[in-house]
Amino acid sequence: MSKSAAICLFVLGCLLLFATEILRVYFIMPFPGSQQRDTVGLAWSIDHYRILLRVLGLLLIFVPLVRFWRGGRTGRKIALTALIVFYGLIFYFFNFRFEADKMFYQPRTIRFAGATDNKIPLDKLVIGVVVNDEAKAYPIQVIGYHHQVRDTIGHLPVMITYCTVCRTGRVFSPMVGGRLEDFRLVGMDHFNAMFEDARTGSWWQQATGISVAGPLKDAQLAELPSAQLTLAQWLAQHPGSKVLQPDTVFQKSYDALADYDRGTIKGGLEHRDSTSWKAKSWVIGIRSGVNTKAYDWDLLISHPLIQDTIGSAPIAILLDDDSTSYHTWSRQVQGQTLQFQRVPGEPLLVDSNTGSRWNLDGLCISGPLKDQRLQGVQSYQEFWHSWSHFHPATTQYKL
Repeated sequence: MSKSAAICLFVLGCLLLFATEILRVYFIMPFPGSQQRDTVGLAWSIDHYRILLRVLGLLLIFVPLVRFWRGGRTGRKIALTALIVFYGLIFYFFNFRFEADKMFYQPRTIRFAGATDNKIPLDKLVIGVVVNDEAKAYPIQVIGYHHQVRDTIGHLPVMITYCTVCRTGRVFSPMVGGRLEDFRLVGMDHFNAMFEDARTGSWWQQATGISVAGPLKDAQLAELPSAQLTLAQWLAQHPGSKVLQPDTVFQKSYDALADYDRGTIKGGLEHRDSTSWKAKSWVIGIRSGVNTKAYDWDLLISHPLIQDTIGSAPIAILLDDDSTSYHTWSRQVQGQTLQFQRVPGEPLLVDSNTGSRWNLDGLCISGPLKDQRLQGVQSYQEFWHSWSHFHPATTQYKL
């Protein structure tokens, strides 16, 4: 083998080894420039075939390395040793420090408490879920660090997920192809948390539940209804609810998210834009069939009751008096589309159609429609960059 050929093989092998370790993590973690392009398929391929790529890289450099070492002077040997050490450091950091599940761990102890024993402050935001008449609440400050918590509600296995960079809370059934599946946090896709299933190694977006790479690409997890509101409002609606308690092992990580609920956290990826329709502005996103629409949170603050129609579905969005919790309902009741007004000074709505009065839980408490309940509409509070990316055909609500 000529010297020039040996150099070429050595350089090619080194590039392959370094690229394998770096790019498979770079493309799916929030490094500068890594989340703007559709590189998740390439990242999955590198990750899936990483052992083969490493073996190929080592084979390419083996013969040249032996040749350079045997015939090299002390300076060359030092340089080769430094290169090997540098690769070892890259291997360590990109396999044991920079991977998502090495930075964000699952809770070691999952413990729930009732309202009387609960230690979570009542003004904290939670993701609330009801399955088969069993209600549970999951504080965002807790699940925001873990990204997912596995649990059982009403005898049904559930996967409670949250991505703080997108401000997306989703609840999924962890059943894939009729089998209970385990997931680990593997990285991000366009700044959204991404999970890998243990059986096929497919990668799944947290915001949509869709598999974006791997053998199950384009499959979708079944989503379960959920609500985001303060714990106080959740317990008022579901006084028998259980509340997830912090795992004290991760208290420092929870403390780092103490200001997240209100949007005052200082982190560059998690802060809130104070103006409307910016990347980090808050919106309420709603899907109705093939139609999607976004509602500016700042507008909701100034107009706490918004009534609109998405496609053919009449909806109402109500911001609670705490300016943090919100409700989204269908305005269709017994074949008529209701038009609501707030009752000044009272936590009530009145519909102009029948004069019936409704509390802020959507229950009619007096009038011709007494005991009717408004049907909830699934909605999400999230960052505008997330909603607009994962729902590119969305429209923006304007007064």
